[in-house]
Formats: sequence, C-alpha cells, structure tokens
Amino acid sequence: MATPLSDISLSPLKTIAVVGLGTMGTGITEVLARAGREIVGIDISEAAAARCVAALENSTARAVERGRLTDRERTDALARVRTSTDLAAAADADLVIEVAPESYETKQQILRELDGIVRPGAILATGTNALSVTRLAADSAHPERVLGLHFFNPAQAMRLVEIVSSVLTAPQAVEAVTDLALELGKEPVAVGDRPGFVADGLLFGYLNQAAAMYEGRYATREDIDAAMRLGCGLPMGPLALLDLIGVDTARTVLEAMYAESRDRLHAPAPILKQLSEAGLTGRKAGRGFYTYEAPGSGTVVRDALTPPAGDVLAPGRPVRSVGVAGSGTMASGIAEVFAKAGYEVVLAARSAEKAQAAKARIGKSLSRSVDKGRLTAEAAAQTLDRITATGTLDGFAEVDLAVEAVAEDLPVKQQLFAALDKVCKPGAILATTTSSLPVVACARATSRPHEVIGMHFFNPAPAMKLVEVVRTVLTEDDVHATVREVCVRIKKHAVDCGDRAGFIVNALLFPYLNNAVKMVQEHYASLDDIDAAMKLGGGYPMGPFELLDVVGLDVSLAIEKVLHREFRDPGLAPAPLLEHLVAAGCLGRKTGRGFREHARR
Repeated sequence: MATPLSDISLSPLKTIAVVGLGTMGTGITEVLARAGREIVGIDISEAAAARCVAALENSTARAVERGRLTDRERTDALARVRTSTDLAAAADADLVIEVAPESYETKQQILRELDGIVRPGAILATGTNALSVTRLAADSAHPERVLGLHFFNPAQAMRLVEIVSSVLTAPQAVEAVTDLALELGKEPVAVGDRPGFVADGLLFGYLNQAAAMYEGRYATREDIDAAMRLGCGLPMGPLALLDLIGVDTARTVLEAMYAESRDRLHAPAPILKQLSEAGLTGRKAGRGFYTYEAPGSGTVVRDALTPPAGDVLAPGRPVRSVGVAGSGTMASGIAEVFAKAGYEVVLAARSAEKAQAAKARIGKSLSRSVDKGRLTAEAAAQTLDRITATGTLDGFAEVDLAVEAVAEDLPVKQQLFAALDKVCKPGAILATTTSSLPVVACARATSRPHEVIGMHFFNPAPAMKLVEVVRTVLTEDDVHATVREVCVRIKKHAVDCGDRAGFIVNALLFPYLNNAVKMVQEHYASLDDIDAAMKLGGGYPMGPFELLDVVGLDVSLAIEKVLHREFRDPGLAPAPLLEHLVAAGCLGRKTGRGFREHARR
C-alpha cells in the first residue's frame, strides 16, 4: 500500500538516520549533528562506526581550535550522535539518508529493509551520484517517499546539495528535504533523475577525457593537472581529483552515464578499469594516478613517473629581444609580459597608430599595477621604455624570438608567418599564440618549419601563469628548450603538449561547456542551477554559462567546431542552441546578450 501523501511530514526533520559511515556518511553526520539534529549512524561494520566516531571527535576538535565551534557546542554535537550496526535503529527517524556503496543490489536491499522498519511518514533518501533514483524508488514499497539527496565531498565544506526527484516522488518529501538543506546552510538545487545529475554529469565527462588524454600519452599527469589549475582557475587538476574521488567510483559513475547516454565521451577510459581492477583506486589506496605517502593521505610522493626536479632539456638559444606581432588585448598583454621580464620588445601592428594604441594600453595596465602596489613607478617607466611600437615588421630583423598574436584565422596567420620568415634573421624562433589552429600549418608557411613552435598564452596574459608549449613533429629540440627557458624567465608555468586541436586546456574545457549547453537545451536544468552547481559542487570560479558569455559564444562555437572536425566524435558536435544564439548575434558580454542579458560596454 502506498504511503498517503498526508503522512509525509512537513514538520522539521529532527531525527535522522545515516546508513553507511564511510567518508561521505561521516561528513553528513557531522553537518547534521552540528545543526542540532539527533543522528543515528548505522553501518554493518563496527569498525566503520568506530572510525566515524573518532573522525567526528577529531574534526570537531579542529573546529574548536579554529574558533568555529565552542567547547560546549562540540560536546552537544557529539552527544547527539549514536551509532549502531542494526538497521532497526532507524525506526524512529524522520529521514533516512543512505550512503552505501554505489550498487543497485546493495541500495535496493537497504531500502526494502527500511520499508519494514521506518514509520509511515518517514522520508528515504539515497545519496547516490551514479544510479537511477527512479529505479531505486520503484523497488521500494513506498516509492513516493524516496528521493535523491546528493551531498558533495567534503560535506562539511561543500555548499551544494542536489535534490533529485523521480516521477514517483511526493512533492511534500521534496519540500521537507529542501527546507532541511536550507537550514543546514546549503544551497539546494532541484534536478531530475539522470546519472550524474548536474554537477557530476558535467564533471565526470571532463575527468574521463583527462584520463584518456593521459592514457594516450598526449601530456604528463603533472602538465594536465597544472594546465587546468592555472589555465582555468580550478582548485584541483582532473587526475588529482580522480584520485580524491576514487578511480573506482569514477568508473562506476561513468558506466552509469554511458548506459543512459551512449555518448562516447562518457565511455570510461580503459585506464580507469585497469587502475580499479589493480586496486590502485587513488588516495584511499595510497596510489592511483599519483603515489601517496600512505593510504588515505593527500601527500604526493615521487614515483617512477615523477619528472626530474629541473628541466632536462637540450641547450637553448640566446634570447635578448622579442618581437610581438599584433595590436589586440592578447598582443599588448604578451608584450607587457616580455618587457617586464627585461626583454627589449618590438610591438608591430598593421599601422603605426594601432601600434601606439597598443603601447598606450600597456601603459594603462602598468599604471594600474603601480596603483595597486604591485610595481614601482620607476619599474613601470622602464618597462614601457623597453617597448618599441611600429607599424611594420622591419623591426623584427634582429629579434631572437618573434611571437604572432593576430586574429585566430589560419590564412591571416600563414600570411604573417611567410612575412616573418623573410624579415627575421636566421636562427630566430617563430612562435604562434593560436589556441585552436594547427601550429604545423603556420610552420609550413615558412622555409624554417623546424624553428616554429606554439606558445599559447592565456588572457589576460600579465595575470595568467600558464603557457602551453606546443611542439610540432618538425620542431627542433633546442627551439623547444629555448621557449621553456624563456617561460621561466617571464615567470610563466610551461606545460608541454603536441600539435592537435585544443591542446590541453581547450580540449578539456570546451566539451564541458558544450555539455552544459546541451543540459539547458534539453530542459534538464536552468542556467542558474547549472552555474550554481559547478561553482558550489565543483569549486569552479565561474559557472559554465558565466564563462561562455565572457569568452564569447562565437569563439566557443569556433573552438568546438575545430574539436569536432579533429576528433570526429559525435559527442563533440556543437550544441544546436549554441549555434542558434551565435546566428542570432547573441555572442555574450561583448554584444550585451548571450545566455544572459548584460549591460553594453
């Protein structure tokens, strides 16, 4: 018999049972206990229950030391928690939160047993992030009281909670759990039932691509992680995050996502299976993509794959002067970076007026640095004096490194490289700052393709620490070594990658953005909920739609098209909604409207 909707209480959920006392269950228990709820922690393992209590004691003690709890509040919180190895201890609970291992069989068994234990008005919540809430609910005698309640790890710190309804869930249950989340100081986001929900649905596709990128030996684990931290401002790189989440957990989530979507981007990278079946599941095992000091430790230690402490490179070429071709924001930012590092810089534009305007932009940037105390007035003046602005490439005749930073248009770049080839002296290195075009196509426009390389700076160049150093199959070792040395001198973090679409950052970033657009297109979640989910649940500095509007929808579409052409994966096809907005001239902040309305600048 179904539970009458009136039996599902809208009164505060005071007594809560948490089933499964692993890391997540323990974290949820602490959050609830500190919020004044009476908690019954249940686990079939007495050892797990004991570890939970010890972890709570340690965590709350640290909170007292940091001034986040008083001694009295700590004592009261711990007194509100009792543990048991018997599911019957949940009999008086208003809410049961199940956070058992990600297995239909395990979770369904728990829910079936709870059907015969809890009172009629109790709500049953599953903490799954990979399995179908509808399928779990349908196996219960009272599916209307079953929903998903997905906390993020660590539950004490992460503000996002995804509340997942099935087609069977009673609105009263959703309302009661939403009120609880708000009382806990969390940000509840209501989502429908599909594997991964919002945050993990976007996050795990990105993590999977990073694993595949590493498995294909396109870049080292260190460079992939550094690229996404420094290029996107993420708190952790994707491979380190996989180790934190658990390689086995990631594989389970991806398998569930792939079973529903049949999108190849969700098909688990083979390395995830290999590591999982070898027991190398990440931090909890002491080894995953990285090796850790001990099981459960977050301290990475050196292993056979750790690169040497210093770069072991071929001897480089001397670089005393640098030419920067272009007059836009990126060109002026790159010129500023080189001049600050002590290089003599020739800044060449299509006209003397454009070159002087670019130099004036650099002057304003330097003045802002002086105002903020980051630079002395004398250093700013010296930096500006090192820059010679010109309307021709003639000044590039004696530069040791020429950096192209013109429009992202291959014929335009090839024409410029042909001109640089004629002007620059023998032995000068020619670099392109392209973010999506083939470097080798620029190289082939010259008579010296072995001296051409990619130096992909990120915007704004003076602030962003990352440079992707892109070798073609023709680039000589000493050219690569020289550019790496130059990156050190200009205080940038260089990562190495091969000459293929998107390099590291864009190849991982833009499919994630495209998938976010697909979620909105399919009416699965709103712009605001998706942006909130990624900021609060993933630690992203900006939500995907905020970022798309900043980058420009036209730029994003162009990069997504390049990725689709290069890899020929149907999952990389640009979302039709993105194409429609670009066709309508809604390009983001620069036009006043993209996914959202913006004040015109």
